[in-house]
Amino acid sequence: MTTTDERVQRVGFLTKLGRRPEIGALVGALVIFFGFAGFDTTGKFAGMNGLARWTDVASTIGIVSIAVALLMIAGEFDLSAGVMIGTSGLFMGLLITEWGFGIWPSIAITMVAALAVGAMNGWLVVTTGLPSFIVTLATFFALRGINLGVTKALTDTVRVAGIDVGEGYESAAKILATDFWQPYGFRISVIWWIFFTLFATWVLTRTKYGNWIYAVGGDKNAARNTGVPVKFTKITLFMTTSAASALVGIMTLLRLRSMQAGQGVGQEFTFIIAAVVGGCLLTGGFGSAIGASIGAAIIGMAFIGIAYAGWNTDWTWLFLGLILFAAVMVNSVISKRATGAKK
Repeated sequence: MTTTDERVQRVGFLTKLGRRPEIGALVGALVIFFGFAGFDTTGKFAGMNGLARWTDVASTIGIVSIAVALLMIAGEFDLSAGVMIGTSGLFMGLLITEWGFGIWPSIAITMVAALAVGAMNGWLVVTTGLPSFIVTLATFFALRGINLGVTKALTDTVRVAGIDVGEGYESAAKILATDFWQPYGFRISVIWWIFFTLFATWVLTRTKYGNWIYAVGGDKNAARNTGVPVKFTKITLFMTTSAASALVGIMTLLRLRSMQAGQGVGQEFTFIIAAVVGGCLLTGGFGSAIGASIGAAIIGMAFIGIAYAGWNTDWTWLFLGLILFAAVMVNSVISKRATGAKK
């Protein structure tokens, strides 16, 4: 009797589907959507108005979560992603209100500064060998102190306001902070979110760089031995995370026309939750951009759905904790199937 080598066995469609990192998040998203639709007391959650509201929340979370997911696939974390939102918004606001820069030059300078912070994080991680958790936690506290200290020294407050006086505000707001599809009022950030989801998915699945990301997260020593530029890959991913945070900070500043020093603090955990719920493993080497976006959608539905159900919004954090725990359990099962382990 002949046996088929397990390496060349045909795998059924359902088996392949069950091994996808985002499949658990997709099932969870459907359950959560219909669950909140059932508890909704306003009659709006399942309609276009509700969709506009929860995608507004999910879009800004999703933009950063995608970058965080790529970094987690490579086996690293960035705990400064949340505070970087406030840092970028404050820095851009100060460029406009204190030093007289126009909106577009301020955006360019802010993005360059964010890339520099990301490069510093990545360089410290790959050269010192310290865990990225420690390096970026230090960056988190440093930026938080800078946000408060510098802003208060220059403005006598802990906020920057009045940025709409800057030259180019209307054109920048139209691209980064406007509404569309009236009367529902979807935010333009939703378009950016979808674009980055598709682009990151293409990078992961169709490019050599995407293969490097998975290889570095799976086994960096083996990846290095096969010619993968481990240091370059990790540093550029840290830069991507900082740039994504800066973009959200810029969007927030243009939308609100002001920025508080504490803006974004604590959101770094929300981004990690979205990535993990979307299928990323804490150990690296597994996950997807689509999954991170689905995770962000689940969080957006939770924030809006709980409010629409008339529940105390403090329960949102309990809900996020429960879905995080459930996601880790589901991801463990899916990753074992993906590697061919016994169930």
